[in-house]
Amino acid sequence: MPQQRGEHFVRAVERTMSVLRAFTPERAELSLTEVAQAADLDRAGARRILLSLVELGYVHQTDKRYALTPLVLEFGHAYLTSRSLPQIAEPHLQELTRQVREMTAMAVLEGTETRYIAQVPSPKLLSVAIPVGSRFPAHATSMGKVLLAAVPPEQLDASLRSIELAPITPHTVTTREALLAELATVRKQGFVIADDGLEEGLRGVAVPVRDTDGRVFAAINVSLDKHSSTEEGVRREIVPLLARTAARIEADMRMRPGGR
Repeated sequence: MPQQRGEHFVRAVERTMSVLRAFTPERAELSLTEVAQAADLDRAGARRILLSLVELGYVHQTDKRYALTPLVLEFGHAYLTSRSLPQIAEPHLQELTRQVREMTAMAVLEGTETRYIAQVPSPKLLSVAIPVGSRFPAHATSMGKVLLAAVPPEQLDASLRSIELAPITPHTVTTREALLAELATVRKQGFVIADDGLEEGLRGVAVPVRDTDGRVFAAINVSLDKHSSTEEGVRREIVPLLARTAARIEADMRMRPGGR
């Protein structure tokens, strides 16, 4: 028996959401017929919704296949940040800062930018703090590279084709080929050490934070002076601490209502 809806219920919204839900990690790229079947819609209706979502930037079309773009992550990030993710992460970031005596932070991906949602300044004198809410081009930051590396390849390719990889410093990666090569390494090793991309002399070390389904929804990092450490030392000392901090945040996330 069909579910009874309120008098203000808009069927078009229900149909649009059914189209978005048709895409899953296992079915990241679908044909029109596959979307229509998964959403229980006729082809004409599914096509109109898909093309509307393409124009709005939430879906990418390649030939006769469709895939979600990173823009849909805004919905999940809005939920996560409104449901106390920063409050959950901050005590763990504070402990990490105490251990490494460097600035730590958490960010989420919004389109092709990272947005800081939590930050703990370094206890060192004259340390620079990045305000919560700050945005940076993802290709120029350690957390951005961790987050971009988790985007499905088809969506990532479409997203990178739509923007200019602007140089923030002379060392910022500015070609798709170079960035994709870096992201492949990030996926393989599970962390990134990024030097000079956002500011000369700044070294960022980042790892992903995952939900209960294993999907990356945020990243945490440590920012330090590149000249005060060696890459080998960072791999040996900082990366394991970051990984343990991410695991603690994930554990706390699982304990709250909804397990997200």
